Amino acid sequence: MGSEAIIVFLISGIVLVAGANFLSNLISHKSDNPQKREPYECGVETIGPTWIQFKVGYYLFAILFLIFDVEVAFLVPWAVVFKELSTVALIEILVFLFILGLGLLYAWKKRALQWE
Repeated sequence: MGSEAIIVFLISGIVLVAGANFLSNLISHKSDNPQKREPYECGVETIGPTWIQFKVGYYLFAILFLIFDVEVAFLVPWAVVFKELSTVALIEILVFLFILGLGLLYAWKKRALQWE
């Protein structure tokens, strides 16, 4: 694949994204209702400041959840074809699980799994 093809793909991608954004702005329904500018559209006034800072622990907990969720996405297809795989695949998945175990041990030592 030459550099001309890469340039054509890049330009066509930019044109398609810009065109989709322009078209959606052109045909979308616009509302000038003041309630649309409020943080919550349920009609209930907020109490206190709307912009508050969350604890970093929530983000760490979410990232750990995503890591182990993706682990399952890798393990299920591997388990389905386990009988057709060689010993190398078993060693690779054991290395993968070992690295994930090290990550879990690190998170446990840093107390990222404690919900306070």
